[in-house]
Amino acid sequence: MGKVTGFLEYDRQDQKYQLAGDRIRHFREFTLPPDESDLKKQAARCMDCGIPFCHGPTGCPVHNQIPDWNDLVYQGDWETAARDLHSTNNFPEFTGRICPAPCEEACTLNLENAPVAIKTIEQAIADKAWDMGWIKPEPPTRLTGKRVAVIGSGPAGLAAAQQLARVGHEVHVFERQGKPGGLLRYGIPDFKMEKYHIDRRVKQMEAEGVIFHCDVNIGVSKSFASLHNEFDAVLMAGGAENPRDPQLPGMEFHGVHYAMPYLTQSNKRVNGEPADEEVEDILAGGKHVVVIGGGDTASDCIGTAFRQGALQVTQLDIRPRPPEIEDKLAVWPYWPTKMRTSSSQAEGAEREFQAATLAIEGKTKGKGKGKVTGVKCARVDERRQPIPGTEFVIKADLVFIAIGFASPVHDGMVSEAEVALDKRGNVVANEKDYRTNAEKVFVAGDMRRGQSLVVWAIREGRQAARAIDETLMGSSTLPR
Repeated sequence: MGKVTGFLEYDRQDQKYQLAGDRIRHFREFTLPPDESDLKKQAARCMDCGIPFCHGPTGCPVHNQIPDWNDLVYQGDWETAARDLHSTNNFPEFTGRICPAPCEEACTLNLENAPVAIKTIEQAIADKAWDMGWIKPEPPTRLTGKRVAVIGSGPAGLAAAQQLARVGHEVHVFERQGKPGGLLRYGIPDFKMEKYHIDRRVKQMEAEGVIFHCDVNIGVSKSFASLHNEFDAVLMAGGAENPRDPQLPGMEFHGVHYAMPYLTQSNKRVNGEPADEEVEDILAGGKHVVVIGGGDTASDCIGTAFRQGALQVTQLDIRPRPPEIEDKLAVWPYWPTKMRTSSSQAEGAEREFQAATLAIEGKTKGKGKGKVTGVKCARVDERRQPIPGTEFVIKADLVFIAIGFASPVHDGMVSEAEVALDKRGNVVANEKDYRTNAEKVFVAGDMRRGQSLVVWAIREGRQAARAIDETLMGSSTLPR
């Protein structure tokens, strides 16, 4: 805990942003870092709550020891706080920026709608650790002679690779894109997390012995069988990239896209990487944009569209408008359904709730596939069924489908590996050993659990690393 009476003396201070009119002119991060004295006060608010739900199963999936490092920040011992934070989380500068902070929802002070600013403090600890040079490579003291292949370099793959390298295994990470990072690099916009955070972690991991192979698509440019034969264990950590198909009439019109190709292309453009040749340029400048979906990916499309100069952005959400404040006694300490406004939505998006998308409208000229002109919608009832007579059309020059991801892509690696799939199309494995039905093949992250949060990916990568180490060595010193 922090100061005994801190939660009574200090109010919660939310993270401050650049003004919307300023931040939409660039793709850089726009949070304004608090002063160290203000951070100390926020850490002081951590109370002696008895059971810290913030880092239990209802709060932080990686089990960050939040009360401990809050107290260390309050005491001014930032270096020990950084060591404590890294003991459970390989990449706190990632989670401190892009995690939605279920820890804060589980905070006891959230019963009064004023939780400790955990996410802000976590980011500050990680950033200070880098600034002060406390984060250094941790190469192994001995080598085991075992070789492990990690397929995918998102948060699950990176966490597993780092853990396995630190106990002496020869770890090779295979990434189909040009640089490591997975959706951290190619899905998360730079205004939420700039990519130098990934680059310096990759450099650290290379110094620890991890070998990265980019532009290698397992199951396409390199067969899974050849990879399987080369290594003592294989971890599949390729994420859930198969988008849900809304099966809307008019999806074929020019200007209708799934969210991820748009975000990936924008991120490559911002960071000077060549775009995929088979994907047309998708730009929102001067256009009316409609985003279908109510989650984080939809919000990322909104912020990207504004930065590209969109005239108007409308977001469609089939769910009813949630309450401003949840019923604490009914849901706390679990993640509640309540009205949330992301920084991207606050930049000027129009939000339509209880809106079902019925069809994409467009105009066809000649023999071409035509161009989108609008999105036909209707209000829905409590069963999310369209209500007759409530139809309306929203003007659209560009439409993004951002309704989530159904499963991993099965063509290529998954089919070649001949691993068992569950009813949702995810690779089957339990949370104890992360083994698939295929010999020496393991799986972690969104490929196993389905679309989820970065903290869950890091947790599964760490736990899978321990399982692989135990399998190869008979025992493991890695944490679960």
